[in-house]
Amino acid sequence: MSDSGFGGAVAFESRVPARLQHALLASVFVIASCGLAYELVAAALASYLLGDSITQFSTVIGAYLFAMGIGSWLSRYIGGDLARRFVEVELAVGMLGGFTAMGLFLAFAAHSAPFRGLLYLSVLAVGVLVGLEIPLVMRILKREVRFRDLVSRVLAVDYLGALAVSLAFPLLLVPRLGLMRSGLLFGLLNVAVALWALRLFGARRRKLSILAWSCFALLLGGFVAAGKIADAAEGWIYGDVVIHAEDSSYQRIVVTRWRNEVRLFLNRNLQFSSRDEYRYHEALVHPGLATLPRARKVLVMGGGDGFALREILRYPQIESIVLVDLDPAMTRLFSSAPLLVQLNGGALNDARVRIVNDDAARWLEEHVDTFDFIVADFPDPSSFALGKLYSTGFYRLVKQHLAPGGRLVVQSTSPYYARRSFWTIVATLDAVGLKTAPYHALVPSFGEWGYVLAGEETPTLPAAYPQGLRFLTVAGTADLFHFPGDMSRVPAEPNRLDEQGLVRVFEDEWREAGGPQ
Repeated sequence: MSDSGFGGAVAFESRVPARLQHALLASVFVIASCGLAYELVAAALASYLLGDSITQFSTVIGAYLFAMGIGSWLSRYIGGDLARRFVEVELAVGMLGGFTAMGLFLAFAAHSAPFRGLLYLSVLAVGVLVGLEIPLVMRILKREVRFRDLVSRVLAVDYLGALAVSLAFPLLLVPRLGLMRSGLLFGLLNVAVALWALRLFGARRRKLSILAWSCFALLLGGFVAAGKIADAAEGWIYGDVVIHAEDSSYQRIVVTRWRNEVRLFLNRNLQFSSRDEYRYHEALVHPGLATLPRARKVLVMGGGDGFALREILRYPQIESIVLVDLDPAMTRLFSSAPLLVQLNGGALNDARVRIVNDDAARWLEEHVDTFDFIVADFPDPSSFALGKLYSTGFYRLVKQHLAPGGRLVVQSTSPYYARRSFWTIVATLDAVGLKTAPYHALVPSFGEWGYVLAGEETPTLPAAYPQGLRFLTVAGTADLFHFPGDMSRVPAEPNRLDEQGLVRVFEDEWREAGGPQ
């Protein structure tokens, strides 16, 4: 054994006591958690900033696993002082993996470098380093543990760590810490493993200890400053003052303000501007509900901002509204933040409104209630998770909850920018036996936007609207149901759950149009 405390590979491996074996296996649990966390952070950040979550998760995870394979192969060339190499790898993983989310976020905000190139370069670099970790641990332990037991123990602990972080990441870490701090937290854990290893191996290398503690301090400083850095970066991205930002279990929620204009972004996609949201929500609600004077019960799916509720509550005969929105962070924010409550007229706090935070399809399956008017105000079908809410299976389920003579209205993306997508939604509603009346309205923040009214009977035009509307008029309503040549119907197949053709069509159209994707 050398006087440094780090002997050669053979000298060290020939005397790994039981307590060190257990400590190294515990470190495997930590580094497995960290390795998967960096993968999830990169994929989630890419989907937040670039959209198209299926493609981002698939390509990031594929590149990461490929890089891990390279790292595992390269580990054969690492020799000499294995304990020291293990510590050095942990420090490198901790620093690079920990700061990846912050660096990518700043690069995207500053537009100073090609974001996709930096994304995949960082994924490959972190993946190679992570791929080195487990082979090094196994080589350190191999002299004291039979190969069969070694593989089973190390891999069992490795998979257990991956399970732990896969559960904690969406349920606890992202909602509480956000992506930047989550990445930095796992960077701190990697460096902590390095410091632990220095102690376990009885190392007395002063320079390596100083380096390890310096890395720990830098990561800790980044963790403390991450909130301010994220605010500054988002200010650059959105161009307005960010007045609220949070990562929920489902999405990144950002609210901005410039003078009197308030905007909501979900995963960087604009959801409304207070300057013209009344056009969108009046068009969504009133052409259908104004034709139902006997309507008493209403179901709103999506619409956690409360604006559709605000319009529905203009009708005094409405007795109850069930709002089913997946994300409790949305309904909590728009029922408590004074500025947002002012915008939606306090609709979420109205005694007639019952808020349910659940998946809309699951809620419909578990309840038998019927409704006179149903609003489907979901985000556009940009992923398979959203695409299922525009499928024949979902619309058959909704149809079962329509009371006799009831109406369903579906927000249906832009018939101008996503023409095939719009008419695919119409074809999907037609396929389940509903009679449809598609229409559109100009919302300056979005352009021409589309909706579909549907029911067992052919929808009719309203004879009157509630007082106080700023956009709709009875005389102008018929024009909404007329489509000019560049938005007229095109052949389209229904969107079935097992195919999800709508998602691919939507992605292609918006990518070509340079829209939200």
